Amino acid sequence: MKKFQSGRYVQQGHYKIFQPNPINRAWVLDNMELIQLLGQADRELGRLDMYSDYIPNIDLFISMHVLKEATQSSKIEGTQTNMEEALLEKEDVALDKRDDWEEVQNYVAAMNEAIAKLQKLPFSSRLIRETHKTMMKGVRGKHKQPGEFRRSQNWIGGATIDDAVFVPPVHTSINELMGDIEQFVHNDTRYFPELLKIALVHYQFETIHPFLDGNGRVGRLMIPLYLVSRGILKQPVLYLSDFFERNRTLYYDNLMRTREKNDLLQWFKFFLVGIIETAKNSISTFDNILRLQKQVDGKIQSLGSRTANAQKVLRYLYQRPMIDAAKVGEVVEIAPASAYKLIADLEKFGILKEITGGKRGKMYVFAAYLQLFK
Repeated sequence: MKKFQSGRYVQQGHYKIFQPNPINRAWVLDNMELIQLLGQADRELGRLDMYSDYIPNIDLFISMHVLKEATQSSKIEGTQTNMEEALLEKEDVALDKRDDWEEVQNYVAAMNEAIAKLQKLPFSSRLIRETHKTMMKGVRGKHKQPGEFRRSQNWIGGATIDDAVFVPPVHTSINELMGDIEQFVHNDTRYFPELLKIALVHYQFETIHPFLDGNGRVGRLMIPLYLVSRGILKQPVLYLSDFFERNRTLYYDNLMRTREKNDLLQWFKFFLVGIIETAKNSISTFDNILRLQKQVDGKIQSLGSRTANAQKVLRYLYQRPMIDAAKVGEVVEIAPASAYKLIADLEKFGILKEITGGKRGKMYVFAAYLQLFK
């Protein structure tokens, strides 16, 4: 890594582009501090992955992890939707916030579809393009070639390309550069630790910036996608966008430092610290979920014959912790009067909390559960 050369600047008329070097080559790992961090990150990921076997119905809780990732990744790009708003139905979202809301929903859909497609498709340029197409469908970037690598020059920061913070490579080299990433990912003849591999892939992808819009979101989504594709995680339970958002300046600075000073080591350290911290936080969240689940199950046992219906509502709430009476009736298949009575029971136990304050159109939130993700 000491000999790492990120690429070179190339004059293109009145501006310079950054042309990255290929990454599919032999690598030598020779920094003991990095090796130690790598070992720690592997151990924390192993502990986190254990929950995939340990927690019954873990799919219920993954949807909330995905929603948190969607809101945080979109927030880095300037989208303002919070988790409570993201849980609303479209018609309940204020008109001036619907674009942001739709971007978050698209991220969730893109992640879910990409994980499902891993059953048939490898981690590849095709999978990345299809994921991008879902992410950009019907939102602000819908006219910027969804699902296609760009055919023109883009730039990062600045009102024009002349005062841009960074200008990615020329569009004619994108297929070759993305092909190099794909070859690197699937190159089993030259060993490189998987966590450093995805760290390098993420850096290279963000440097190439192959799409006209949505590169940041796709690049961050690729991380859990890669970990699942390589069998490092059985389920997509690790998302770095929260770490990147809280350390946004460092995130961008370390990417630029790698390009301009060839300091790949610093990027690797930052990425691994993110893996360690995020895995620990995710483990803590799962522990708290199990604790809360035990408390809630104990409370509803006193409902007698209505316990089974309360359990059906809770199953829904673990996936979407916001509900109204109509949805309760739909989930449990009961009349409106019975739905309101069940809601009253769950309010009495402190499980549901009414948040609208109105007499009609009341909305209820499973506040204790939602708080675990905030």
